[in-house]
Amino acid sequence: MGVAVLAALAAAVCFAVAGVMQQWAAAARPDAEALTARLLGHLVRDRLWLCGIGLAVVAYGFQSLALAFGPLSLVQPLIVAELVFAVPLSARLHRMRLGRREWLGTAAVAAGLALALLSARPRGGDPRAAGPMSWLLVVGVVAAVVAAALAGARLLTGPWRASATALAAGAVMGTQSVLLAATVDRLRHGLPTALAAWQTYALVAASVGGLLLIQSAFQRGPLAASMTVLDATEPVVAVSVGVLLFEETVRTGLPVSAVTVTGLALVAVGIAALDTSPVIAASHGRGREGVGT
Repeated sequence: MGVAVLAALAAAVCFAVAGVMQQWAAAARPDAEALTARLLGHLVRDRLWLCGIGLAVVAYGFQSLALAFGPLSLVQPLIVAELVFAVPLSARLHRMRLGRREWLGTAAVAAGLALALLSARPRGGDPRAAGPMSWLLVVGVVAAVVAAALAGARLLTGPWRASATALAAGAVMGTQSVLLAATVDRLRHGLPTALAAWQTYALVAASVGGLLLIQSAFQRGPLAASMTVLDATEPVVAVSVGVLLFEETVRTGLPVSAVTVTGLALVAVGIAALDTSPVIAASHGRGREGVGT
């Protein structure tokens, strides 16, 4: 269990630094490149961004190691600690000092998300349980959420715009996690079986689309506005879709549900505190000064 805790915390640190690197590189790109292939085309030639991607791969390695020695219900809440590392590090790089509001907002998101995951404790499920109509319903709902979030992002400014884009990214990446589980299950029956399944190709499309949305969220606003929403949305969508499609189970009942709702409420309050923070809003503008486009 000790190995799982240390590996999960190492993954959290690596994810935090990787996110800061990617956001710093993406924030230097002009606004017109958001949600376009040009953004990724420029970023893949940026050494800092590539280092961030490489460090994220290392983080996934630590996460896999943690899951080999401990349950998901322990590992996932610990990885959420990346927010506690990433937000202060980003502020430090932007030569900004976080106040009580920013610290409490960050802590509320991290603690609330960890609390919700620990109380719900999703488990079980069968990737083969979902039928075509169930998949169609889920894909349709996720597409509607993404479209609404991106439409909202066009009407918003500042950190809220980054948060709305991150909401779309989190919805896609949460669905990507479910598609990954379905693809891995088919790979157990051989590569031809996986290549014959539409989920495999949807996984590739979701991965590319999710990457573009994440970088666009990083490009549109400060890290605290995008990473917090992304970290909150992805597991919520993944668990919700897993319950609907794979018949996964979550802990229910009045005490457990109350704790879960309290955790999600803390996440919402923390995100609102950060998105309305003048310090957080100023950090994005300061980060782009002198970097060039």
